[in-house]
Amino acid sequence: MNNNELATKPHYPILDGLRGVAAIIVVTFHLTEPLGTGHLDILVNHGYLAVDFFFLLSGFVIGYAYDDRWNKITIGSFFKRRIERLQPMVVLGMTLGAIGFYFTDSTLWPLIHTIPAWKMLLVMFIGYTILPVPLSLDIRGWEEMHPLNSVGWSLFFEYIANILYAIWIRKFSKTALSILVGVAAILLAHLAITNGDVSGGWTLNVEQVRIGLTRTMYPFFAGLLLSRVVKPGQIKNAFLWCSLLIAIVLYMPRVGGAAHLWMNGVYEAVCIIIVFPFIVYLGASGVIQTKAESKICKFLGDISYPLYMVHYPLVYFYVAWISNHKGITIAQAWPYALLILTGAIVLAYAALKWYDEPVRKWLRKKLG
Repeated sequence: MNNNELATKPHYPILDGLRGVAAIIVVTFHLTEPLGTGHLDILVNHGYLAVDFFFLLSGFVIGYAYDDRWNKITIGSFFKRRIERLQPMVVLGMTLGAIGFYFTDSTLWPLIHTIPAWKMLLVMFIGYTILPVPLSLDIRGWEEMHPLNSVGWSLFFEYIANILYAIWIRKFSKTALSILVGVAAILLAHLAITNGDVSGGWTLNVEQVRIGLTRTMYPFFAGLLLSRVVKPGQIKNAFLWCSLLIAIVLYMPRVGGAAHLWMNGVYEAVCIIIVFPFIVYLGASGVIQTKAESKICKFLGDISYPLYMVHYPLVYFYVAWISNHKGITIAQAWPYALLILTGAIVLAYAALKWYDEPVRKWLRKKLG
């Protein structure tokens, strides 16, 4: 079956728009993160939960797009389509990170200028595959799976979820899938409450990989289950209400403070397990009412993935600047943060039009 035949299902434009809203909030989180002293006082405190929201959206969309098509497609063709969709921006994001690497020398990363070019290029080429680099290749010193583009870790887990779905879990009955999702919810709640949050997953060690898998399994397969059991309604102003809900959840200050870490864990567990599926249901049920709303959702949806994949190479410059100017306040930093945010959105749109869309079109022809 060819791609044109596969592309005939009606779209969920509001879900695309919500992905864009969450992607912009992720950027604001990464821009306020270096101004905090730790988890407890970041201005956009729960911005990292956008990743869990992305996983849930992804599971919902994958289920909707592919669940009833496995009599027409093979596992191989499914993976070809996922690679065509995800890999071009992975390659661009890693390349941008490599180009900027030696220019982010700072007191935070004092050893960057001592890293030989061959080692940096090796990290880049491994990054192109989205396979995590071992800690022996941690060229930045942050213990990232992808030291040239930190956000690559979530794509690694996205691929794991896609592989599990295609090879095995797509065959689950609603009952079996419900049991899996229930167990995953318990493990997620346990992680959140015992740790005080779900933040983590970007380092290649046993504990961080456990966090990454726990953060992936519930939302992705809850999204899949949602796509199977829920019949979307007809809700007006859904994009507005859903955007407000996402903003409230992600901009919520830390709950409970240092004395009661578990309270924040309960908050995050409730958001991921209950609130996010509710938002996706509302978004899937939403009715686009105006041309302006349609254009906004399309634009936000189009830039969401490119923005997520290109913003962090810019953020490294910003973090280096802050670390070189100790004691900078949000009042001093916000013009630079706004510049990075605007630049990232412009870069994402340029990457979409001049790189991602043409490369994906070429890959569609090559991969068939």
